[in-house]
Amino acid sequence: MPQPRQQMDRFTPIFAIAAAAELAEMHPQTLRQYDRIGLVSPQRTSGNTRRYSLHDIEQLQEVARLSAEGLSLEGIRRVLQLEDEVRELQGRVRELERALSDEMLNRPERRVFAAGQAGEIITMRRGSRLRRSAEVVVWRPEGR
Repeated sequence: MPQPRQQMDRFTPIFAIAAAAELAEMHPQTLRQYDRIGLVSPQRTSGNTRRYSLHDIEQLQEVARLSAEGLSLEGIRRVLQLEDEVRELQGRVRELERALSDEMLNRPERRVFAAGQAGEIITMRRGSRLRRSAEVVVWRPEGR
């Protein structure tokens, strides 16, 4: 029985170190050094050889760009780490926005809020109205 084909994407590790170095326009030894210090972490085969993905190559190109701008390798590592955190947080925000949107669509009877007379927040059911006070307030300008 044939094996199902694996979907390839930009994270699929397909490039050996020589091909990745050529695509990133770097020396293979530079890729090894970047792997040792954690700038780029290629996946490993069962024989423990490095396999790089298109994402890894893009990251190597970003390292080269940041290095050319004068950042140290530690600075580059920190920038890449922060960019990864931003991407994760953006994904989480999108996930929460979808969940909120789904919740609002699936529960139209959800409560809404209004401001009370003293500025307090009042929780109300959708479609209901806030009862107005029947008090009469007389306003007199100062000095009259």
